[in-house]
Amino acid sequence: MPRLSEVIAALENLWPAERAESWDAVGTVVGDPAQEVTRVLFAVDPVQEIVDEAVQLGADLLVTHHPLYLRGTTTVAATHFKGRVVHTLIKNDVALHVAHTNADTADPGVSDALAGALDLRVVRPLVPDPADPEGRRGLGRVCELDHPLTVRELAARAAERLPATAQGIRVAGDPEAVVRTIAVSGGSGDSLFDQVRAAGVDAFLTADLRHHPASEAVAHSPLALLDAAHWATEWPWCELAASQLDEISDRHGWDLRVHVSKTVTDPWTAHAASPATAHPSPTTTLPTSASRAPSDTTGAPN
Repeated sequence: MPRLSEVIAALENLWPAERAESWDAVGTVVGDPAQEVTRVLFAVDPVQEIVDEAVQLGADLLVTHHPLYLRGTTTVAATHFKGRVVHTLIKNDVALHVAHTNADTADPGVSDALAGALDLRVVRPLVPDPADPEGRRGLGRVCELDHPLTVRELAARAAERLPATAQGIRVAGDPEAVVRTIAVSGGSGDSLFDQVRAAGVDAFLTADLRHHPASEAVAHSPLALLDAAHWATEWPWCELAASQLDEISDRHGWDLRVHVSKTVTDPWTAHAASPATAHPSPTTTLPTSASRAPSDTTGAPN
């Protein structure tokens, strides 16, 4: 069995810490480099529910996309929920490793996994990494559809293919507009509108779109916006990352057992649609994902 230090070295090769943003907090948070690793769990959020799942699974290593302490701390007392996470991890010999913005810009990275979940063909990074001479790394991806779809049809595909959340998929723009090219960015993406417009795509799928940037974006051009839940746009990366570690394990003869959590940790738990009569003008209802439905055992949470 490999030691934690060996597995972490392999993960750092996939997502080097030096490629993370300066404000980010990536790398190993908890763990003894000498401990043996036999089972690994991937998840988006290092919350108590996921840590308890890792303990129940018998995992030696939990790898998450989101950091536990993004802004640092002065205490890990168990009186605080993050402190309880640390205590649970240490008491049960579970290491925690984080790959965040260094996984966003990787090749392949978070947005490649998002594009793959929607059967989109990746053309290039939306915001290329100038340090990559091959032009494959960077933030977001510019993609082509396998065949043209209306915005309505594309939203339905996203609602069907991404893990189900209370939010489902929100749309801004003409639902009947035709989409041939699309930019995608896992996680919060409304800081990228300048790059999206420069890419000349028909639509942009991301998460956490705020009112003013979205309003200005649709007023600026016929660009269609598809706003999914933050967690749902990043969960596909867990499956990609797990497959990458599986391949490394096979190559080194480690025989690791690698798992992906299907626990829904999106914070929103319910959605009440406004009746059309409550609006001064008619609205369009698009297909949405079910509200926090149970996980299934064969694919993405749904």
